[in-house]
Amino acid sequence: MKRTLALFLALALAPGAFAQDLSRPWTLKECTQWAMDHNISLHQQENSLKQREIELENARNDRLPSLSASASENLSFGRGLTADNTYANTNTTSTSFSLGSGVNLFNGFQTKNNILQNEWNLKAVTEDLEKARDDIRVTVARNYFQILYDMEILDVAERQIGIDSAQVARLEALFANGKASPAEVAQQKAALAQSCLTRTQAENTLSLALLDLAQLLELPSPEGFRIVRPDTGMELRLLEKPEDIYAEAVRTKPAVKAEEFRLEQAGTSVAIAKGRLYPSLSLSGGIGSNYYTTTQGYPQASFWDQLSNNFSQYVGLSLNVPIFNKFQTRNQIRSAQLNRQTQELQLENVKKGLYKEIQQAWYNASASEDKYMASKAASESYEEAFKLVEARYENGKANITEFNEAKNQYLRAESELLQARYEYLFQTRLLDFYKNGALDL
Repeated sequence: MKRTLALFLALALAPGAFAQDLSRPWTLKECTQWAMDHNISLHQQENSLKQREIELENARNDRLPSLSASASENLSFGRGLTADNTYANTNTTSTSFSLGSGVNLFNGFQTKNNILQNEWNLKAVTEDLEKARDDIRVTVARNYFQILYDMEILDVAERQIGIDSAQVARLEALFANGKASPAEVAQQKAALAQSCLTRTQAENTLSLALLDLAQLLELPSPEGFRIVRPDTGMELRLLEKPEDIYAEAVRTKPAVKAEEFRLEQAGTSVAIAKGRLYPSLSLSGGIGSNYYTTTQGYPQASFWDQLSNNFSQYVGLSLNVPIFNKFQTRNQIRSAQLNRQTQELQLENVKKGLYKEIQQAWYNASASEDKYMASKAASESYEEAFKLVEARYENGKANITEFNEAKNQYLRAESELLQARYEYLFQTRLLDFYKNGALDL
C-alpha cells in the first residue's frame, strides 16, 4: 500500500515524467513490464513472500538456545524470616538476580521437519508469485492483441467511408449535370452517414480497449496512452501436438511447481505429526544470587558479600515421554495424511487443468487457422464481386442497393478475416508461452 501511494504521489508531483512515458506508443514488452512493476495484487503477493521468508527464519532460529535474565524485588511487612533464620516482627526486603538458558536437544525431529516445511512453503509461494506474473503477461497480451484488432477494424471503417465519400462526390457531380436523381444522391449520403456511424462505433470500441489496458497497467489516466502497431504478418505454421507442449509445460509452469512443493510440504506435515510420538529431551542451566535486608538492625552481610555467598548455578536435563493424550497425536497424524492425499489430488487437478488450457489453445489456433483460410478466400471473392458491382454501379447498370450489399459483404468478410488472423496470432503465441514462457509479437 505504501509503495502504491508513493507511486501515485510521485506521478502527481512529477507529471512531466509520466507524460514522457505516454509521449510515445508502448510495446507489448513495455506494457507487460509496467504491469508487473505496478500491479497492486503482485505487490501484495510479494509481501506474502516476504512473510514466508520471516516464517522460515523463525523456524531455523528454533534450533538456537534461549537466554533470559530476570531481577525481582520483594518487600515484606510484619512477621518474617531474618538473616539468622529466625522469625521476628520486622520489615524485610529481598532482591534476586538470575540468568537462565535452555536448548531443545531432541523433539522427534520436529524442528528439522518444521524448517523443511517452511522451505517448501516458501518455494510454493515463490511459484505462486511467478504464476501471478504469468497471468498478467497473458492478460496484457490478450488486451494488446484486442487493441490491434480494433485498430484494424477502424481502418476497415475508414476505407468504407472512403468508398462511400467517393460515390457521394460522383453522384453529386452527375446530379449537377442532370444525370442522377436527388433520390440516388440522398441514398448514397445515407450510406455515407451509416459508414460514419460504424467508424464512430469502431473508435469507441478502440477507446474502451485502450482504457481496459491502461487500467490493467494501473495508469492514473488513459489520456494519451497508445501502443506500438507492429507488422505482425501472417505466417501459418505447423502446430505442435498438445501432448508435446504439455510435456514441456508440466515441467516448468509455476502453477504445477507450486502444487508439487505443497505436496512436499504436506509430507513434512505428516513427519511433524509423527514426531509427537517420540520423547523430547531438553537441557537447561543458569546462575543466580540474591540480597536480603531488614529494618530492625539484625546483623547482615554487605550487598556484595551476600551476592557472593548466595551465588548459585544449576544445570538440568528434562525428558518428556508421551504416553497417552486422548489419541490427539494419532488423529493429528491421520489428518496430516489426509491433507497430503488431498494435495496429491490438487496437483493432479492442476495438471489436468493445464492440459485442458493447452488443448483449448491448440484447438482455437487450429480453428482460427481454418477460419482464416476460409475468410481469406471469401474476402477475395467478395472483393472481386464488389469491384464488379462497383463498376456496374458507376456505369448505371446496378442500383445503390446492390452496390451497398456487395460493399457490406466485402467489408464483413474482411472483418472476419482480421478476427481470424488475430485470434490465430494470439493462440499460437499462447502455445509458445506454454512451451517456453515466451509471449511476444
